[in-house]
Amino acid sequence: MSRITASSVLPPIPAKRYFTIGEVSELTQVKPHVLRYWEQEFTQLRPLKRRGNRRYYQHHEVLLVRRIRELLYEHGFTISGARNRLESEPTPASAQFSEPVPELARVPVPNSARQNPRIAASPRSEGRITRASEVRRELEEILRVLDSEQG
Repeated sequence: MSRITASSVLPPIPAKRYFTIGEVSELTQVKPHVLRYWEQEFTQLRPLKRRGNRRYYQHHEVLLVRRIRELLYEHGFTISGARNRLESEPTPASAQFSEPVPELARVPVPNSARQNPRIAASPRSEGRITRASEVRRELEEILRVLDSEQG
């Protein structure tokens, strides 16, 4: 039986693909240093790491952090007990295809950007490159799912 406390009422998770560690901290009411520690303790929690070791969590990982928080803070599990409980629970269907992916490949920089360093370093072009990388990853994920369904 869980204890319902005022702190267990968490804000809704916005419809976004990626969340920073600060956003996850606010959505789960767990401090960033605790999230980083939990990454070491729970193998299921593997946020994408990008340049500068910045962490980007996906929706299913935010749900996982909330579940870990619930087990530890509301049900009184130890880290080991929570780890065992999570391993015995069935994997949600939404997380089955969300495998950890190595750092997103950078899209080749166009020649115009190579010739003009200001273009290559501008935040606008960086945003386009990042978005293109995300689209590329999503397409690769779709192809992987389609291949697995045909095979």
